[in-house]
Formats: sequence, C-alpha cells, structure tokens
Amino acid sequence: MPIKSYLVHAFEGKKDELVNELNRLPQCEVNPSTNEDVLVLVTDTPTVAAEKKLQQLFESISQIKNMALVSGFDM
Repeated sequence: MPIKSYLVHAFEGKKDELVNELNRLPQCEVNPSTNEDVLVLVTDTPTVAAEKKLQQLFESISQIKNMALVSGFDM
C-alpha cells in the first residue's frame, strides 16, 4: 500500500477550490496552510496501480500550480 505526501501549491486565489477538489478524491487527506496557497496532501492507496490512477487525476486538476513529492513509502 503506497503512502505518499506532497506539498501542493495552488494558483493565487484558488486554494479553497483546490482543497474542495482534492477532498473529493478517494484516499486523500488535505491539510491546508493558514497563511499561504500551499497544502500538505497525504495519499494512502491500496495498490501501486491505484496510486498511478490517482496521480493521473492530479494532472487534470487546473487549480494545481505545482506539486512536489516529499515522502513515499510502500508497504
């Protein structure tokens, strides 16, 4: 089961929309900052294939300015 954490930067003024969009995705936990357009995203997927599918969904979210993998762990 892959567990990954990301720093996700939203486009200016789009943080709330991005939080809502990411919260709709399965296996995602979003922790927004209080003073910047940055989020901490933690994903927990049952398989590597599910993780790849989730990453493809991230690519379709227009509010994401950039996204950096911080840590990854596969059990």
